[in-house]
Amino acid sequence: MKVLGSLLAATTALTVPSLAMAKDITVDTKLMNYGGEDAYLAYYLTDASGKYVRTLHIASGKSRWWDHLTGWYSATAGNANEIAGLTGASVGSGSSLKFTVDVEDALIDAGYQIRVDAAVEHMPNSPAEIVVPLTSDNAGKTVAGRGYIASFTFDM
Repeated sequence: MKVLGSLLAATTALTVPSLAMAKDITVDTKLMNYGGEDAYLAYYLTDASGKYVRTLHIASGKSRWWDHLTGWYSATAGNANEIAGLTGASVGSGSSLKFTVDVEDALIDAGYQIRVDAAVEHMPNSPAEIVVPLTSDNAGKTVAGRGYIASFTFDM
């Protein structure tokens, strides 16, 4: 029984600090009524110079269209290992997408950015549709996209 108690204490001590080192970021995106097919969206983090760090979410069930998410795709080559468990359905014209993802505390207020690429079949691609610094000050602020996205916010 003492061994079980010691093991439980040790694993708890190792687990709790790692939970404290990440924040839940809730992302909310509303698309314009652009009148086309459903949009594919790639949400990802970059450093201040725009260098890819990691994928947050892909809104596209079909990998054959990922190359149209040009900023994200050029950084990852569409590597499925980059997005394991991070995919969902594409988003229709005028619809919304909301999801929550863990982001390491060390990336917040440290020069990193959230980027969103957008693509719609038979319409122009929109790389870097959204680029917003991942800062506490930007949390809750609405940002307009450059093409398909009417509004984008993230909250912590």
